[in-house]
Amino acid sequence: MVSARNGWGVFFALVALMAVISGPAEAAEDRYIGYYYPAPDSTEIYCARIPPLENMDKRRRIGFVIGIKEGMATRPYEAAYSVFAKGEESQKLIIVAKIDGYLKTIYRARALLADLTNCARTTPIFEETGAPEDLTFLDLLALLSFESVTLSDGDNFTHQIKIYPVSNKKCS
Repeated sequence: MVSARNGWGVFFALVALMAVISGPAEAAEDRYIGYYYPAPDSTEIYCARIPPLENMDKRRRIGFVIGIKEGMATRPYEAAYSVFAKGEESQKLIIVAKIDGYLKTIYRARALLADLTNCARTTPIFEETGAPEDLTFLDLLALLSFESVTLSDGDNFTHQIKIYPVSNKKCS
């Protein structure tokens, strides 16, 4: 007969074995679910059209986010959303609405990305590519070696975009 103590040991061993066999769950990979935003309603993959810049690192990604925040601070009104980078190398961009109703649908999230694309196309880094009108905000994130961008209303809606570099085989 198996004692309760040994039964629990067997149970935990089986759980550990299942985790090794199946790999980590999506929610386990994204430790920000439940803290900054709810679990994503939808996800997509974006295949970048340009390769990342050489020597891209955490410091430069953080500088990019600081630049966005400084631009937002110059407006005569409070921004409707917060932008920040998370992850060990600050490779996950997160945009969370601060106003009820803002970013509550996929369409509003895409509209914000379109607005951010218009801003990105005026940057010197895009102008150097020779075809800024063909690139998007997501391409700018790829240049900076961001791995994802998550947009949320901070209440019920979350959309997550995984950004793959142009060299990724899934993008061929």
